[in-house]
Amino acid sequence: MSDDRETDTASESSYQLGRHKKSPSSLTNLSSSSGMTSLSSVSGSAMSVYSGDFGNLDIKGSVQFAIDYVDSLMEFHVFVAQCKDLAAADVKKQRSDPYVKTYLLPDKGKMGKKKTLVMKKTLNPVYNEILRYKIDKQSLKNQKLNLSVWHRDTFKRNSFLGEVELDLETWEWDNKQNKQLKWYPLNRRTAPIAVEAENRGEMKLALQYVPEPFSGKKLATTGEVHIWVKECIDLPHLRGNHLNSFVKCTILPDTSRKSRQKTRAVGKTTNPLFNHTMVYDGFRPADLKEACVELTVWDHHKLTNQFLGGLRIGFGTGESYGTEVDWMDSTPAEISLWERMVNSPNTWVEDILPLRMLLIAKLTK
Repeated sequence: MSDDRETDTASESSYQLGRHKKSPSSLTNLSSSSGMTSLSSVSGSAMSVYSGDFGNLDIKGSVQFAIDYVDSLMEFHVFVAQCKDLAAADVKKQRSDPYVKTYLLPDKGKMGKKKTLVMKKTLNPVYNEILRYKIDKQSLKNQKLNLSVWHRDTFKRNSFLGEVELDLETWEWDNKQNKQLKWYPLNRRTAPIAVEAENRGEMKLALQYVPEPFSGKKLATTGEVHIWVKECIDLPHLRGNHLNSFVKCTILPDTSRKSRQKTRAVGKTTNPLFNHTMVYDGFRPADLKEACVELTVWDHHKLTNQFLGGLRIGFGTGESYGTEVDWMDSTPAEISLWERMVNSPNTWVEDILPLRMLLIAKLTK
């Protein structure tokens, strides 16, 4: 199904990172984990997760919208009419592919984001769409409306085109003029509320490197990396208590489907217990310097998987087999766990790591 909506937390479009095109031979035949509970794939591609580019474009132009609370429906409505004189993401052709996104703050995750359609090749998009929030009026008065305009880029990060923020606590709801469409100048992001800074929960896990899993044989063997996903802690609320989360693992630079393993899905809790071990073989000692374990947590809902957070555990050098790659970006805590594993073969090393925003590349067939 494609309605051209920009879905930056559960996108069916791919974002191709600078991954090594040819996986080294020792990492091309990664084994499946024992006792693997597979989930039916909901999509032919991995989800793209955009954190967004801020400050790359001059902020200009304005947006026309109106807000209202419909008592009979117990809904807050944002009527997004149009924008004019937006910044051009494509400077040469003087155009953008803009869409409008709204959040209710401070709890972005609880109410979720709403978005308009993407209007292509224009600096003056017309939407005439109503974005609806199911919320009681009293709760609404404790919120702020954050409305932002973005340029959708299929191949790069989406670009920020400006925002407007309204304090709904001081809003005069009974004033009829406040129900009318108004033009608001787009502003720069003054107090960043970047997704990366949000609390995305934590993962408790353990790693082990087994250099010679088949000891006793005369022929030299390549080692195995064992990844024990124990549990996640305080995952963000997306749909109240209806979270249905699972963990996906890929060993980079191998993005083939046989590299991907998953846990079972655990429902109705923000503290899912997985207790699932994944085993990958084909690791020579030298490969440990070049590879990275990418673990991502997803909420499975209907026909989409929504990204919750992830880890990249490796040496974080920015390179893999002599090629610069975006995914070799491990944090100090992630690097520390990998180093402990490498330095303590045949021993489980454990940690609790904070989940973070990742940019995820398309898996190859």
